[in-house]
Amino acid sequence: MHRRHGALEGRVLVSLPTMLVAFARYSRDGSFAVLGANIRCTTIMAAGSIAGAVLGGLLLGMFPNLVLIPLLAVILLVSAVKLARHD
Repeated sequence: MHRRHGALEGRVLVSLPTMLVAFARYSRDGSFAVLGANIRCTTIMAAGSIAGAVLGGLLLGMFPNLVLIPLLAVILLVSAVKLARHD
């Protein structure tokens, strides 16, 4: 059970830079106001995120953490860089 908590902490630490860069960027340019104005799109995006999280959780046992965590790290770091460079 202890290893499971370590994996969760690793994912949070990998996700944190992406979330912080995105939040800072969207806060600066007022993009959060768009979410309220487009509630239908926001709802669809939230539903897709939840479905993806559930599906990812179900697939988690199919692949070893030694494959999943580095793959997630690369995806999130690329996303953070793309967000930081977007004008």
